Parts: sequence; C-alpha cells; structure tokens
Amino acid sequence: MVRLPKKGDNEMLLRLAILGMVCVLAVSTRLFAVLRYESVIHEFDPYFNYRSTQYLVENGFYDFHNWFDATAWYPLGRIIGGTIYPGLMVTAAAAFKILHFFNFTIAIRNVCVFTAPIFSAFTALVAYDMGRELKDESTGLTAAALLSIVPGFVSRSVAGSYDNEGVAIFAMLITYLMWIKAVKYGTLFWACIAAIAYFYMVSAWGAYVFIINLIPLYTLIMLATGRFSHRLYIAYSTFYVLGILMSMAIAFVGFQPVQSSEHLLAAATFALVQAHVAVDFVRALVRPQTFQQAFRMAAFGGAAAVAVVFVAATLTGYRTPITGRFYTLLDPTYAIKNIPIIASVSEHQPTTWASYFFDLHILAFFVPVGLYYCLRTMNDVTIFVALYCMASVYFSGVMVRLMLVLAPIACVISALGISSLLSTYMRNVNRGLSGASSKKDKKREDNTMDYQFEASIVIVLFISALLALYVSHCVWVTAEAYSSPSIVLAANAPDGSMIIFDDFREAYWWLRQNTPEDSKVMSWWDYGYQLAAIANRTVLVDNNTWNNSHIATVGRAMASSEDVAIKILRRLDVDYVLVIAGAMTGYASDDINKFLWMVRIGNSTHIPGFAPIIERDYFSERNEYKIDADASPTMLNSLMYKLSYYNFGHMYTDQNRGPGFDRVRQAEIGDKNVQLKYLEEAFTSEHWIVRIYKVKDAQNLMSDADVSM
Repeated sequence: MVRLPKKGDNEMLLRLAILGMVCVLAVSTRLFAVLRYESVIHEFDPYFNYRSTQYLVENGFYDFHNWFDATAWYPLGRIIGGTIYPGLMVTAAAAFKILHFFNFTIAIRNVCVFTAPIFSAFTALVAYDMGRELKDESTGLTAAALLSIVPGFVSRSVAGSYDNEGVAIFAMLITYLMWIKAVKYGTLFWACIAAIAYFYMVSAWGAYVFIINLIPLYTLIMLATGRFSHRLYIAYSTFYVLGILMSMAIAFVGFQPVQSSEHLLAAATFALVQAHVAVDFVRALVRPQTFQQAFRMAAFGGAAAVAVVFVAATLTGYRTPITGRFYTLLDPTYAIKNIPIIASVSEHQPTTWASYFFDLHILAFFVPVGLYYCLRTMNDVTIFVALYCMASVYFSGVMVRLMLVLAPIACVISALGISSLLSTYMRNVNRGLSGASSKKDKKREDNTMDYQFEASIVIVLFISALLALYVSHCVWVTAEAYSSPSIVLAANAPDGSMIIFDDFREAYWWLRQNTPEDSKVMSWWDYGYQLAAIANRTVLVDNNTWNNSHIATVGRAMASSEDVAIKILRRLDVDYVLVIAGAMTGYASDDINKFLWMVRIGNSTHIPGFAPIIERDYFSERNEYKIDADASPTMLNSLMYKLSYYNFGHMYTDQNRGPGFDRVRQAEIGDKNVQLKYLEEAFTSEHWIVRIYKVKDAQNLMSDADVSM
C-alpha cells in the first residue's frame, strides 16, 4: 500500500517550496543588469576586487597574500595582501575552483558577477531561520520573502556588484543568528559557530566592528537589567575569545582587536563578565560580612588597575585612537570638519527621509509594529533583535551606505509585525466564516463584536494590498535604479529606444592598446580601480584613499593653473591625464561637479613650494559656483576647467543655444577658446564623456616654441 503523506510532511514540503521560490526570486530579480546590458562588473570598487580575484586564481593564495602592486599609488605602490579584507576574493576563487573541479568551465569574471545574487539567496535563508527563532515558521517565511527583494539590500547585491557587502551581509546576519542560538541554548557548539561566522565577517568587511560592539552592548544591558545568565556567560566568553583570536589572523586586522579603541567595549565587557561570575562564585563560599569587605577592596583595586593600564596603554601608544570613519558614526559632523576625503564620498552622506521609503518602502511603517510585538514578549532573543534594529536605525541615519545594515533586520522585524497582525485578524476571519463555535462566542458577537469579522477582512485586505505594492516597488527600484552599471550608461531616445554610452570602456581600452605599458595616468581617485583593471596602466591614486596627502596632490594639480600643475605632473612622472566631462551629453557625475571637493582636499595638505589654494577663489563675485562668463579667473584658468572644455567652445549641444553650451550646468562656458601649453589632446570618447590628454615632453615643448617664433 502507498503511504499517504502526513500533515507534517505536507507542511514541510510547502515550506521547502516557498523557500525555493524565495531563493529563485532573490537571484532572478538581481539579473536585470545582465539581461539589459551584459555580464559586466559594476561601479568602481568591484573592479579592484575582480582584479584581485584574478590574481588570486592565477597565482595562488601565498603570492596573493604577499602581492605588492607597483602599478597603484605611483610612485608609492601598495601592499595588497595586508591592506584588504580577502573574504570576498577567497570566496569567489573557491567557487571558481570547485566549479572547475566538477568540469563547469565558467570564467572567473562570471563567477564574480553572480556571487552577490547567489549570496542574497543564502541571506534570505538565514533571515528565515532568524524569524523562526524570533517567533515561528510564518515569521521566518515572511522575513525571507521580504529580504529577497528589499531595495536596501538589492542596491549592493545585483549581478555585477562584486563588492564586499555582497557576501558580508550574509556573514553579518548569520553571525547574529548563531549568536541568538548560542544565547538561547547556552551551548559551546553554537558559540563556536558564531565565532567562526564572525571570523568570516571580519575577512569580508570592515563593518565587523558593528558586531563586536553590538554584542558586548547587549551583554552589558542584560547584565545591568538582571537578565544575565549562565547561558549568556558561555556564549559571550566563548565568542569573544575565539572571535578575537581568529580575527587577528586577517593581516589587515592584525592586533587591532587588542589595541584599537573600537574594540575597547568588547574587552571591557569580557573583563566585567568574568568579574561578575567570580563575584557570584565567591559570594557563595564566604560569609556576607567577609564578602562585603573583600568586594570593596577588590572593586577598588580592580578599578585602579584598569585605570593604570588604560593610561599606560594610551601614553605608550599601544592603544590606537578611534579612526576617522568610526568617529564619523558617533559625530556625523566630524568628517565635514576634519576629513574632507571621507565627506566627499556620496555614500557617506546622511540619509534623507525619502531614502528610507525608497529603500524600505512599507517596512518603514511595519518596523515600529514589529518592535511593539518584539518588546511585548521580552526574552533574550527579542531584546537582542530589538537592540540590533534600533542601533541599525541610528547608524543608517548617519551614513546612507549603512542602509545596507538596516535592511535585513528591518525585514525580520517587519515580518514579525506582519505575521502577528495577519495571524490575529485571520483568526477572526476564519471564525466569522465558520460561524460561532459556542454559545459564548455567539453572545460576544451579538453584543459587542458584531463588526469584528468585517473589520478583520478590511485589515487583511489592506495589508495584502500593501504587500503587493511592496513587491511592485521593489521590482521597479531594482530594475530602474540599481541595475544600471556606472561603467555603461544608458538613456532613452525620443522614440523610446535605448541609447548606450560605452565611453568609459572605450577610453580605457584605448589606453590599453595605444599607450606604453609603463605609462602613468593621473585622474581623480574615483576612476583608479577601473583604470588599473581595464586599461592595465599605472595610476597615481585609486579608490582605496589610504593616503590623503597623495590624493591632495592630485587635487591641487587639477585646481591649479597649467603653469603650476605641470610642476606637479613632472614631479610625479605623469604621462597622461584623464578627466570626465559631461557637458556634451548631460552626464552630471563629471569632474566639474566634483571639482570643489578636489579644491578642498587639495588644500588639506601643505605641499612645499606651492602656495595654498583657497576655495573662495573659485566662486564668482556673487559667491556662486559658475562655469560661464561670471566664473572667476581662478576657475577659468584651472587645469580641470581647461581639460574639461578644451575644443568645446565651438560645439553645439542644443539647437536653441549657442556654441559651448554645458548641458549639465545649463550655461555657455565662460572661455570658449581654451588653449593648452603643456598638454595635448590624445583621445576623446565618442560622446565626449572621457577625455585623455598627453603631457608633452621637453622636446615637444621646444618644437612648439620654435613654431610659435
């Protein structure tokens, strides 16, 4: 006889089917860029990650770990193995090796392109388990479905977005999940797994600092509120010791876990937890009077010892100060006042209210509902999840990039609220459809709750409509806002067809094929990684931004007149200068719009032999940033202005405007007859977005002088 499936088997199959569809949804919604363009790496940082992964696959981990890249940050160079988080590269390289072992001959570029979408499916599965730990299966399934398409997470996990966050969000969420299990069950096994997950997170992204501060903060809160338990002691002690030891195996991290101020809270919490347990142990062995005396002496002596050690570590330099990026999270105005290179990055700007709705949609309204249900039933798990959510809300408000940290927990918390509301009101609907089950129920319906059935239907339909709008919004945002690679631009023609602007790759490949291999290219730091990966040429600065003075030197060259800039170019052995100009096409992310940041950063470092540059000199008499006839003489004579508008004065970009009309600034340029003395135009891309100039050598300058005579 054939055994009929049991009810439990049917439910398990249904859950597996739903989770399978969620995984398919998570991957498929992130493939718009591949379908619309091609399998291409996006943005800027991913190109360095891709280039590093190529090197790892071709040369092995030992050479990768000891790789010194002489083509970056010329003439300084860069030690790659000791200045990166290698988790992403190792993950992709391991996937590449495994696939080739089973004879799936996929190119390493395609492995890099699809790493983030695959890991987004894994992250959805982790969200399911976290929701299940928080409440039940329905909460877990809802959390997985919400996370699979939430724009705040999609923004860094579309196909081609080969950035650290593509695997780091998975690592962060699974670390928190394992921590929840460790606290809930109080076993060494889950605590060890949490430490291993934390090690993977440390290897993948610098935001591991968020984990190593949130977990100690939670432990302190539990200790202060009298909720500290033996389970928490086992979990934290094991997690801290193993996590710190393993994290120091990452070369870029080194001894920071025992030296840096960012890890001070974790160390202090570990010491306090041990002291708390020791006090409880001693209290059980001695008389109360003896204990009080011993406690006062031990507390005083311990506090004095901690103070002495802290002061000594600070004075000797053993304890390193808080980094600028971390301090910016505590004081959002710090970077603007002190570190312009950090403040110049768009993803480091504060988050607007519109961004919350854009990246979270209805979750922005369901998070408070979920927090209510989370805190209504206070336990170890709900307290941690609530703390995680509130901390993420704060940090996401400080820096728009950290919306990525908020999105996963917002999905879990919202899932708790949505599932709780639906389960409550669906019971009323089911009861209304089936009729009152007893006289007592009939009496209640007749007297006070005759409207309950209709109201419940309205609420269920309203929530369902909101979820449908959420799906529509997420798909639209993914397709239109987050699936357009910055290296390949697109616009719609009047007839609705798509126009592709492939100027970046066109220019990079021109450099690769038409310049000597040892050529040095100067550009603003935004384009350094792409130049190194595609053009395969030596660059002065790139997106790592580790040397502020070197970037300031490039900014000063761009902001100076040509006579002054040539001295810097000669000093740095520059062969070519690359600038991005959007005046012809209306591309707003060009170097003229970034130019004021070059001025500010260029003036942040003093260069011997060069006069300081003053930002006010680049504004018009009415204190406006202009490129037209009202522009200041300093602006018109700057190297950036000349390179952006050379030979542009005779170009017609609008049939209703005169020549030299800048479509970004909506004005005719002030100098339509730009002349260059020390540089010459070498290449301009098809749509005039990328312009490359060659620095004339001394012999060419002599020839030009003879001709002019």
